Amino acid sequence: MWKKLSKISGYKNTGALAHRIKSLFHCSVAPLLLLFLISSCAPRYIESLYFEDIPFETALSDLKNISSIEAVLSVEYKNKDNAISGDALLTLSENSLLIRLYYLGFLAGEIHEENGIIKSNPKLDRYKSILLIDGLKNSFFWWNIKDCSIQEKKDTYVLRNSYREIIVNKKTLLPIKQTIEINGREKLTISYDAPSITESNLLGSSFPSSWYSSRLNIEFLNHTVDIKVKSYSVSYKSKE
Repeated sequence: MWKKLSKISGYKNTGALAHRIKSLFHCSVAPLLLLFLISSCAPRYIESLYFEDIPFETALSDLKNISSIEAVLSVEYKNKDNAISGDALLTLSENSLLIRLYYLGFLAGEIHEENGIIKSNPKLDRYKSILLIDGLKNSFFWWNIKDCSIQEKKDTYVLRNSYREIIVNKKTLLPIKQTIEINGREKLTISYDAPSITESNLLGSSFPSSWYSSRLNIEFLNHTVDIKVKSYSVSYKSKE
């Protein structure tokens, strides 16, 4: 199944909209309509707002109000032998993750993780599991770091606990880099770039939760995943 994704990066969206919708209903995969309609809109790379006047603790409190994230991704997995590319729909919360992988609009794989229990088709090896599950969950929900110290430097905040370090840009309040120790000796590294804003806040927002990094690179040993976020939205915890 993974080999089916190797050609998707070369797919060109040149067909008519009617032809795409007809194809989607023909293969009877309802989520594909959402994938094509959303992914047709590229993320808006905007000169990010600066949040220097917002206390970092206030920003973290705002981010922790996010209950779930939905995103359309372009994903390229690489190791020393080959490269595999595809599009994906991601639904993510602190305790669960669902990824649906597509090849030319057809569902080619699915990964579901909840409270540490993983179900996937096709079956994942250890490297893809760490990159796509640990990597994605911790890259998007970076503020979920537990029992951490916060060190303020000239241009950054550094969040650190016994196995994890996150460097946050002081002006944008977006992460720059994150390092996570796996099994106490191996390192998972996440790098961030290209600030963008959620479609619902195109006019700007004074809250950091409206902003996200639209390009990510996740590395584990000699395996990497390059991610482009095509669409991003968040849901918030209900107020009691």
